[in-house]
Amino acid sequence: MPTYCRIRWRGIHPQPLEHPVKITPRGFFRVIAIAEAVTWTLLITSLILKYGFHANPLVTTIAGGLHGVVFITYALTSVLVGVNQRWSLGLIAFAVATAVVPYATIPFDIWADRRGRLDGPWRTEPSADPRDAGWIARLLRWMLTHPKTLVTLFIAAVVIITTTLLLIGPPGGSH
Repeated sequence: MPTYCRIRWRGIHPQPLEHPVKITPRGFFRVIAIAEAVTWTLLITSLILKYGFHANPLVTTIAGGLHGVVFITYALTSVLVGVNQRWSLGLIAFAVATAVVPYATIPFDIWADRRGRLDGPWRTEPSADPRDAGWIARLLRWMLTHPKTLVTLFIAAVVIITTTLLLIGPPGGSH
């Protein structure tokens, strides 16, 4: 049975998709970079409403929580895509740091795309490149060839990091 299926409501038998959706490193990174910028908009708008118009602080709590989850997702996406694309550790760290500055993920995405840093598929097979012999590259290939496990671990990492940070306390202390 194909990996990608859809249910036809005329019957209960799954039918293969004619053109399964394939998410490239470039596409995945771009979607998360844009989502991170969108959540900055929500957070900034909520702060304007809270402090400028005395709106319910719950709006900021919700926007801030959503932004935090997407921020962590962007950081993990930067690591995953950066390792796949063989970015230097410094470039991966810089990609993560762009999420700290409102909307900076968008120019970084454009820069990385224009420089070819997002080109190519997911690296599921080893190449002649000596970096493919390392344990990180082998782990990446294993995870990419087991997408359900990768997605589960990715989501679990977002939840664990978010929960840990919430237990430590909200940014700027409690209000």
